This record gives sequence, C-alpha cells and structure tokens, in this order.
Amino acid sequence: MTGACTVKEGSNVLVITGVEQDRKAKQRYQLFVNDSPEPYTNVHEDLLIKFRLLKGREIHPDELKQIVEEDSRHRAYILALSYLGVRQRTEKEILRYLARKEIDAESAAKAIERLSQEGLVNDKLYAAMYASERMRTQLKGRRLLQQELLQRGIAKDTAKLASQKLNEQSETETAIRAAEKKWPFIKGEPRERKQKLAVFLLRRGFPMNTVKDAVKAVVRAAEDGEDGHMLDN
Repeated sequence: MTGACTVKEGSNVLVITGVEQDRKAKQRYQLFVNDSPEPYTNVHEDLLIKFRLLKGREIHPDELKQIVEEDSRHRAYILALSYLGVRQRTEKEILRYLARKEIDAESAAKAIERLSQEGLVNDKLYAAMYASERMRTQLKGRRLLQQELLQRGIAKDTAKLASQKLNEQSETETAIRAAEKKWPFIKGEPRERKQKLAVFLLRRGFPMNTVKDAVKAVVRAAEDGEDGHMLDN
C-alpha cells in the first residue's frame, strides 16, 4: 500500500495498536488501529516522527485524515525532488511525472509551489538556459527551439521570450556552423546544392535572413578554397 486511505468523519477515536515498516518502501510505515490485522494506512517516516504516531497513541479520525493529506503532499514533493535529481525539469514535466505516480492534482500543485519557492523549479530560467545551450550544442535556430520549449510544457509567452532573447549574431554564427557541416554532404549542381542547404537550415529553425547569410558565407568560403587550390597547382 503506497497511497492514502479513506477516513470516515465523525467516527470514534482510534488507537494505534501497531506500527510496521513497509517491506516495499523502507521509508514508509504501516499503521494498524484497534487491533485490526490489516493496516489502516501508511505514512512516510518523517510524518511518523512529526506527529508521534506511536503504538498506543489515541488519534481522532479527523486528525488522521489531515495527516494522510499531508502525507500525500509530502510524497509528491519527495517524488518531484527525486525526479529533479536527474536534470532540470519544467513544471509540466513534473506534473506529468507525478500523475504517472498516481499523485492527486492538489498534492502535485503544492509540490510545484514549494519547489518554485525553493528555487528548484523555474520555467523562465529553464527556458533561457535550454534555448542557449541547444543553440550552441545542437546548432538549432530560435524558431525550432521555441517549438521544443512548447513541447516540454513551457508557456507560449515564456518560450517566445526565451527564443527572442537569443543573440542574433550568435544565431547567425550557429547557422554558418551548421551549414559548414552539411555542405560537403550535399550533392548536385551549385544552384541545387544552395537550395538544399537553405531548406536544411530552415528546418533547423533559422529565419530566412539568417539562412541567406549562412548560405552565402559557406558558398563563398567553398569558392575561395577552390580558387586557392587552383592557384597552388
């Protein structure tokens, strides 16, 4: 059992008659009440200590219900924190992950709120870092990067702002690098090769004016290289 139980309001006071560590989740403990052989619910060890859920403690169902709700929020936060340990995530990615873990929407939202307050989740910072890094390492233009941010759950305005803040000079230099890598592998007549290179760069998300500059730069460099080779001969 990993989730919360349903506690009936208005019931008589319960007595905790057993506390056992969950075999499948070592940081969670099963609570047995009123000598029942079946666990009433289970909670994380942090809440076990916080609320002194020890054998013999009397507890009202309403209080236990509140503890169960807090346990759900705590579990959402711990899962999200673990998920963030791999790499930076967007709010939407975390919410999707918690949904797969069957965390209720309210607890998931509380986890996002806490992580945001702690500075561990920041979609604006994520978008800016993602766009800058992917332009540099993946040789992609701002249009494609904006689409990728949207796919990762970044809000439209945030994704647009992150892509717009990218340096135009850096984008042009990136487009030229991408064109230089692609040019030797494009076959055909000169005009056909230029058209194919332009289409390639457009698909990489570069704007038309940047594409034109990059194609011109690569073709010029290739022609200068050929002229130099002929002079050497």
